[in-house]
Amino acid sequence: MKQKIFIYLFVFTALLVVYQFISSKNTFKDMNATIGDYKALNKTYKDSLVAMDHKIQELSYFNLERNEDAMSYFERDGYNVDSLIPVIKDQLHELNFEKKNPLIPYESSEGRKMLINTVKILNHKWIIADFSDGEYWGELFINYFINEDKTIDFELQESFLYPFD
Repeated sequence: MKQKIFIYLFVFTALLVVYQFISSKNTFKDMNATIGDYKALNKTYKDSLVAMDHKIQELSYFNLERNEDAMSYFERDGYNVDSLIPVIKDQLHELNFEKKNPLIPYESSEGRKMLINTVKILNHKWIIADFSDGEYWGELFINYFINEDKTIDFELQESFLYPFD
């Protein structure tokens, strides 16, 4: 009788060990497959980040904050570029408060006012900006000069009004 109990216990333990082994083997396979998927996904994300970084570098090429020569031009005259950029943009946006913005050579429609919206400072002399009255829009190419008395003068070089239907 004792021997039968030991045989049953042995068979039960052997079945339990076999079950645990197969279960852990399947779990291990699933984990390896999942880790492989995550590694492939991680590589894809890293490649995407590198591509986006290259695109950002390309898009920000014409930008005062990345142009060492333009920054040294201002620094040579004693200006802090980080504080100068907001001043230039603010003064350009302040022209929107005049009755008619002197840099926008187009009339607005139906009593609206043409306003400068977005400004990008390309270097130490040039700015591009877009303008709109809500219905019509266009772009400006502006020269700017910082005078001895630290005032800023803007001079419109080119403008473009997008065709409308």
